[in-house]
Amino acid sequence: MKHLLVGNKQVIYKALRRYEGPLWKSSRFFGWKLFWVVLEHGVLSWYRKQPDAVRNTYRQGCKHLTQAVCTVKPTDSCLFSIRCFDDTVHGFRVPKNSLQQSREKWLEAIEEHSAYSTHYCSQDQVTDEEEEDAVSPMDLKESLKRAQTCQQRLDREIYNFLKMIKECDVAKDMLPSFLQKAEVVSEASRETCVALSDCLHLLTKQEGVRNFKLEQEQEKNKILSEALETLATEHHELERSLVEGSPPVSILSEDEFYDALSGSESEGSLTCLEAVTAHSFEESKAPVSSGKHRMSEGKDCGGGDALSNGIKKHRTSLPSPMFSRNDFSIWSILRKCIGMELSKITMPVIFNEPLSFLQRLTEYMEHTYLIHKASSFSDPVERMQCVAAFAVSAVASQWERTGKPFNPLLGETYELVRDDLGFRLISEQVSHHPPISAFHAEGLNNDFIFHGSIYPKLKFWGKSVEAEPKGTITLELLEHNEAYTWTNPTCCVHNIIVGKLWIEQYGNVEIINHKTGDKCVLNFKPCGLFGKELHKVEGYIQDKSKKKLCALYGKWTECLYSVDPATFDAYKKNDKKNTEEKKNSKQTSSSEESDEMPVPDSESVFIIPGSVLLWRIAPRPPNSAQMYNFTSFAMVLNEVDKEMESVIPKTDCRLRPDIRAMENGEIDQASEEKKRLEEKQRAARKNRSKSEEDWKTRWFHQGPNPYNGAQDWIYSGSYWDRNYFNLPDIY
Repeated sequence: MKHLLVGNKQVIYKALRRYEGPLWKSSRFFGWKLFWVVLEHGVLSWYRKQPDAVRNTYRQGCKHLTQAVCTVKPTDSCLFSIRCFDDTVHGFRVPKNSLQQSREKWLEAIEEHSAYSTHYCSQDQVTDEEEEDAVSPMDLKESLKRAQTCQQRLDREIYNFLKMIKECDVAKDMLPSFLQKAEVVSEASRETCVALSDCLHLLTKQEGVRNFKLEQEQEKNKILSEALETLATEHHELERSLVEGSPPVSILSEDEFYDALSGSESEGSLTCLEAVTAHSFEESKAPVSSGKHRMSEGKDCGGGDALSNGIKKHRTSLPSPMFSRNDFSIWSILRKCIGMELSKITMPVIFNEPLSFLQRLTEYMEHTYLIHKASSFSDPVERMQCVAAFAVSAVASQWERTGKPFNPLLGETYELVRDDLGFRLISEQVSHHPPISAFHAEGLNNDFIFHGSIYPKLKFWGKSVEAEPKGTITLELLEHNEAYTWTNPTCCVHNIIVGKLWIEQYGNVEIINHKTGDKCVLNFKPCGLFGKELHKVEGYIQDKSKKKLCALYGKWTECLYSVDPATFDAYKKNDKKNTEEKKNSKQTSSSEESDEMPVPDSESVFIIPGSVLLWRIAPRPPNSAQMYNFTSFAMVLNEVDKEMESVIPKTDCRLRPDIRAMENGEIDQASEEKKRLEEKQRAARKNRSKSEEDWKTRWFHQGPNPYNGAQDWIYSGSYWDRNYFNLPDIY
């Protein structure tokens, strides 16, 4: 009761008036069209007619007003526009014959609903500790029953006490002041009892209302999730029919399709929900010996013979091929998690790939030869070209990788030494909330240092999941005393509900040479409606005065070229002209379909005369499709032999029993081990919380990045001394 009376920030309800009326709405293709517009619960919806709004049917579109901003034109008293949180702009006009509703009233209502939506959508996420302290409905019900019993008992005791005093002869001999005080106490107790009774009555009544509202919300959630799934299927069919030229089978008209499109053109996608839902688990206290025992007795984990030159020969396949996911749906999981923080969603192990996110990060190093090549050049522009190619190649391994890596445990580490590629790397999961992975790589010839930290910020957009990889990446070329910094593009997984899963990268990547002031700005282009821009990367290298020194173009799934900027601009201008001519003649090739991933080949990127190839992706092994679409580099990340097992620390993710079981094809054991680690992680966190003990990272510490000043995780050193004492037993 005290918990409820004080107030819980998780349960706040605010009455918000519904506002509706006719408005003209602009459309990119069909100009202005009259709709019946409704403002309710922070959502702006538009319908063809008022009866449709009453029945809540045939809605033509909607927008959440979180962080929405209204703009008006002083010269037009009827026109206003709304910029939504995803940067889409929607224009509206108040009908001139609408005397009861002015623009000012609409703006006032929109502002009220925007404030409401912004408040509830921007509240801090509930932490695990708060979730554990939250009052469950059953506990509240039991508490009310006990309080009612105590109230009835108190009422009886007060009545019997007063009756006893009045009937007892001893009361005549008592002092008047004592009797008066007893009556005052009794009266106060009775008033308290009445107040408590009223409070219990109100809480009981409110609990009934709550239960009724909960049932309503559950039913609404069920209907909405089913409607979303239906809408996604229809949208998928419309996209395919539009590209293929066949008539759409959807119930939507052409007007409705384009209007809905204008309202969702920035609908995001996610980097690998699959790939970077890196929510870390904290350390557990399970002994690592059992995990090692299972690993050693399992299928062949790698090993490999030594070549004549002394460099180890790595494995070319996994111990077991991947399981089919055809009988499983990501949507069946996500539909139950609407409104939850994505990093807290526990996905079935079938959607994983047998790698930890720390190992996934290590795939940045697959094309390390580009760093060595950059160090060999004396020209800073040529060095920047190689660094830009390395930045693009770092995300190339994500192509068709729709499996989710395992979430690293807090304190988990991973090391990789590749004599053949000339580097060694150490990474550590340094934070649980938020999940942050730090890494540090260095050249074996002391020619470079590559380090950074990644914190994937996730968004679920309904049809897609989007991950923005927060964190700075730094590359230092020691021979030239140069440092380059950048952040990775946003990564997305599309068709979460229906259709084939596919990945795209989009956004601007700015690479800065902090010594010369040179800058390379790369634009990872979004797919677009017809998929023409899918996977494309374009940009320029500029000096500190913003003069273009070089143009870069290609696809992050295939290759990257450099060319003279004047030649590139001329090509772009001519290409734009040709595109417009094709558009006017309505010639759309079937290869522009946005739902299918193009097969990378040398002809999918037109090579501008005079171009120089900077990087081309290595072909994947023939068995890649059966091995989670791994590259040859990824195939060896989890291999381990007896010699390596005796050297690496017990926190290395090669020793994780759930990942090892999945790699060996033991899906049930992998699921059980994953669940065990999650439970131990929570128990370890609880124990630290009770003892007020803070987690201490082992190989990294927080500090400012020495080149751009941003908060970063800095390598503390000493890992390669191999003194692994007092490490936590996280497995």
